[in-house]
Amino acid sequence: MKKPELLVTPTSVSHIDELAEAGADAIIVGEQRYGLRLAGEFSRTDVAAAVEAARRHGMSVYVAMNAIFHNDKVDELADYVAFVAGVGADAIVFGDPAVLLTVRETAPHMKLHWSTETTATNWYTCNYWGRKGAKRAVLARELNMDAILEIKAHAEVEIEVQVHGMTCMYQSKRSLIGNYFEYQGKVMEIERKKYEKGMFLYDKERDYKYPIFEDENGTHIMSPNDLCIIDELGDMIDAGIDSFKIDGILHEPRYITEVTKLYRRAIDVCADDRERYEREKDDLLAAVEALQPPHRRIDTGFFFKETIY
Repeated sequence: MKKPELLVTPTSVSHIDELAEAGADAIIVGEQRYGLRLAGEFSRTDVAAAVEAARRHGMSVYVAMNAIFHNDKVDELADYVAFVAGVGADAIVFGDPAVLLTVRETAPHMKLHWSTETTATNWYTCNYWGRKGAKRAVLARELNMDAILEIKAHAEVEIEVQVHGMTCMYQSKRSLIGNYFEYQGKVMEIERKKYEKGMFLYDKERDYKYPIFEDENGTHIMSPNDLCIIDELGDMIDAGIDSFKIDGILHEPRYITEVTKLYRRAIDVCADDRERYEREKDDLLAAVEALQPPHRRIDTGFFFKETIY
């Protein structure tokens, strides 16, 4: 049985070796100037080193260019695309059509993964971008299992599904945190680094803490829980989903590595011995729960939500 690719987000170049040993098949890297909500900041030197490290382990490398580009950045895209192609990355992850057009002109051989976070919700749209040049569609996190399976059944492109980690609930291009403190009259400089942990929006009624951070792309509010579907992989593996993604943003490297090991185990057992997977999946879920930080719960996201038309 075909096994889906296990795609993971490293926090640094040195982290890549650990993820390879843990069983990752592919990584996604990039810098916040061009990519959204990555687990680590990778300069051009780091991206080149990441490609070299991944090649030693037979891993694929995807470079994120999925930010929304205003006119002031469009002229930079050709140079960055040429760089990504030059270092030998396997694909560019994009959402803005400006990247698609730039790749056509600068590196037409480069594979493209279409990822707009919220609009990949049906197979027709996925296939539309496939006809424009995308080889893969990254599905929206708000889809349930039935919708995912239906899309895969009709898709003419590869399908990627997030199976673990945070989900972005809201993004604004504005610096909302900095503006808030300025409005309060407080002298406080907001350090624009997504990797600074510890800022939350607190919902007292639900007892939820929503991680929030600012970077070059604005303000990001993340889900209060981590998605975890390690015990429900069977239907998607049977359907032939091409890639499972573990999103490690705002998590420690060790956590990402250990979760990768557990998903590697789950995927292999599920594909090779379904009865064994059914026996072990509760233990795998318990192992993930044991790794969770105190303020982070796990849930199944939208996978089992009823679709209301």
